[in-house]
Amino acid sequence: MKAIYTTLFVIFLTASAIAQNTSENFIIPKTNSKAVIQQTIASTQIEVTYNRPNKRGRKIFGNLVPYDQIWRTGADAATEIYFSTPVILAGNPLDSGRYELFTIPGKSTWEVILQKSQHQWGSYKYNPENDAVRFSVKSIKRKEIVETFTISLDNIGSDRGMLHISWDQVLVPVDIKIDLKHTVIPDLEKALTGEGRRPYFQVAMFYYENNLDINRAAELMSMALEKNPNHIGMLYRYALILKQKGDIPGAMKASEKSFEQAQSAGEELKAEYTRLNTKLQAELKSLKH
Repeated sequence: MKAIYTTLFVIFLTASAIAQNTSENFIIPKTNSKAVIQQTIASTQIEVTYNRPNKRGRKIFGNLVPYDQIWRTGADAATEIYFSTPVILAGNPLDSGRYELFTIPGKSTWEVILQKSQHQWGSYKYNPENDAVRFSVKSIKRKEIVETFTISLDNIGSDRGMLHISWDQVLVPVDIKIDLKHTVIPDLEKALTGEGRRPYFQVAMFYYENNLDINRAAELMSMALEKNPNHIGMLYRYALILKQKGDIPGAMKASEKSFEQAQSAGEELKAEYTRLNTKLQAELKSLKH
C-alpha cells in the first residue's frame, strides 16, 4: 500500500510540474496576430513589428479605416519600424533609429508618417509636431483581396527595396534607398586596415557590382591577386573589372590566365571557367575593333 501511495504522489508531482510549465508557456490568443519581419539591405538592418487585423467580410478603407484620418497602420499598438542606418524613404532622408509608422489613407493618395517611437497604443496620442518624416504615396488597386493586413519588404536589391502596405484591395508602395557611400563604404575601407586577413576580394566586388568606383575595384582586386596569383575566379573577375574600366588588353590578359589555370582544375570548375572566359574573350575581341 505504501508503494502505491508513493507512486501516486510521484505521478501527482509530475502532473503538477507539467501543468505549471504549460501555464508558463501558454500565450493567450489575440484577435489580431502579431508579426515581426526582418530584412537586410546592404548593411542596413530593417525590422517591422505590427499587429495584423483581418478583413472578415468588412469594407475596410473609407469605412472601418476612414479616409483622411490618422491610422495606426495595423491594430492595437502602433506599428514600429527600425533602421540601423540612415535611409531614404520615397526620396526623403531619415536618420537611423526606431520609429512608429502612421498613415492617413486617401482614395488614391496616402500620407505616410514616421515618428520617433513613443510606445503608443494606437494613434490616439499622435502629434504632428513629432513627425520625423512625412510624404505622399500613390496607392495601387489590387485585383485580389488581401484578407490579413500585411506589411512586407520586397524587391530587395543591393541598395534598395520596397516596403509594401497591403490590405483588402489596396497596396501602398514605399521605396527604400540606402546611400552605400555613407553607410557601407567607410566600414568596408576600415576593414581593409584591420589585423589578419584583409577582404580585398570582397570589397573589390562590392565596388564593382554596385558601380561605385571601378578604379578602386581594380586596385583592390590586384591586391587580392598578389596573395593568390593563380586563383581562377579572382582572375576572371579581375578581367570583368578591367573590361568595365576600359583596359581591354589587361582584361584579355587576366581572362587568358584564368582560362589557362582552369584547364588543370576539377571537371566542373574547368567547364565553368572555360565557358565563362571563352565568352568574355569573344566580347573583348569585339571591343578591339
